[in-house]
Amino acid sequence: METVQNFPAISILLCLFAGIISSGLKRKAARWVNILLVVAVAFLSIYTLGYVLATGASYVYVMGKFPAPWGNEIRVGALEAFTAFFFCVIMLLSLEGGRKKLADELEEGKTYLYYVLSDLLLSSLLALVYTNDLFTAYVFVEINTIAACGLIMIRQNGRTIKASARYMIMSLLGSGLLLLGICMLYDLTGHLLMGNIREQVGILSVTGEYHIPLLVTIALMSVGLAIKSALFPFHGWLTDAYGYSTVSSAAILSSLVSKGYIFLLIKIIYRVIGTEVFNESKIINILFVFGLMGMIFGSLSAIRENDVRRMISFSSVAQIGYIYMGIGMGTKAGMEASVFHILSHAATKSLLFIAAIGLTDVSGGSRKFIDLTGAAFRNKWAGVAFTVGSLSMVGVPMFSGFVSKLLFAQAAVQNEIKMLPALIVLGISTILNAIYFMKTVIRIYTPVEDLKYESITFKNMRMYAVTLVLFIILNVFLGVSSQPVVDLIGQGLAMFS
Repeated sequence: METVQNFPAISILLCLFAGIISSGLKRKAARWVNILLVVAVAFLSIYTLGYVLATGASYVYVMGKFPAPWGNEIRVGALEAFTAFFFCVIMLLSLEGGRKKLADELEEGKTYLYYVLSDLLLSSLLALVYTNDLFTAYVFVEINTIAACGLIMIRQNGRTIKASARYMIMSLLGSGLLLLGICMLYDLTGHLLMGNIREQVGILSVTGEYHIPLLVTIALMSVGLAIKSALFPFHGWLTDAYGYSTVSSAAILSSLVSKGYIFLLIKIIYRVIGTEVFNESKIINILFVFGLMGMIFGSLSAIRENDVRRMISFSSVAQIGYIYMGIGMGTKAGMEASVFHILSHAATKSLLFIAAIGLTDVSGGSRKFIDLTGAAFRNKWAGVAFTVGSLSMVGVPMFSGFVSKLLFAQAAVQNEIKMLPALIVLGISTILNAIYFMKTVIRIYTPVEDLKYESITFKNMRMYAVTLVLFIILNVFLGVSSQPVVDLIGQGLAMFS
């Protein structure tokens, strides 16, 4: 075995050990450990991606050299390595973009704990991306849940405590359904490794044996992960969790946590159940319908909001609906569009949350639209960044959101049955996106004569401005150089099988 093949396992273990080490460090030291960790994992991930692309095939890493069915496995392909790298980039930018606010948002002496939770969250995300064992996936789903809940409630006020309680209740409901599905699948197949399960599921599908239990199992796992990723109508916890947590937490939760669960669902579809069996179960149609509903109702809720951060949060409900619509199409093109939108939404939504805090800081700390009037003149960097994020969400060319919507439209055309509802809802959702995002952009660029708030210059916000610029570059890159990324996604999905 070559050294590079150990990198995914090393990445997960590094994150776990970093969390343990940071628990005994002070704020500044914990921050540097976190930065070095994310950079190191990003480097290991990109090196692993290069190796997989050079060999042209995925590989299996057996933990402790214990073979199936007793051992635990990591399976590494192009999509897994690239996703791990992308998640590291988003996490680093999200943490650095909101770093200056942490001192104001957290109680003194708790900052180090924030980085401990971030390290554990990254370890769980990497495990969900790489694992080839369903029970290991469940264990890290719970680690992800606890870390995410901690990131919400670490800013202790009434809103965040309530939000974290709602998040925990809904998330545990989703986890319970997922665990029931895994237990039933183990009872049906006798395996926990994904490849072994798929072989047995294929046999059960051909023979028709245990058809109803298998259908129930697929439904339990799908609904469980849908709840955890805030698919409509299971999104009730989302707006408070994103709207009142720290700005870095909001950026990480919206861009990474829900996407980790969706990535696990995609792995289950391809590597556990099999796309043919999953499509035949008709559960895919339920995901498609709820995805369409989320696109509409999430946007309508965003339009009614008068709080900029809650508006962005409701927008996430709509964007998650996009992803499930693509999955629900049941085609390769639809899945490629969904995976690309996972990347696009992660890059854009983090940008919007980070930019929004810059706008509210120059508006007396208020998040109400009336107080944000002219905020883009008082903080030019945040104004430009928010505008770029808004244009991307609407689907303006040159930005990542345009490519996502184009891919969804192309995928819809390839599905005769679902083409009409998908295209109609895609068009309506785009109009609704334009209403609430362009309304906000117009508001922040509306001049005001009575300048009762102070402006911020680049000198006072160097790291913050650099973070926004990097987010913008990433967004534009996905918008103008999307084809290599789409090709990589297609290659990675082919390796899934």
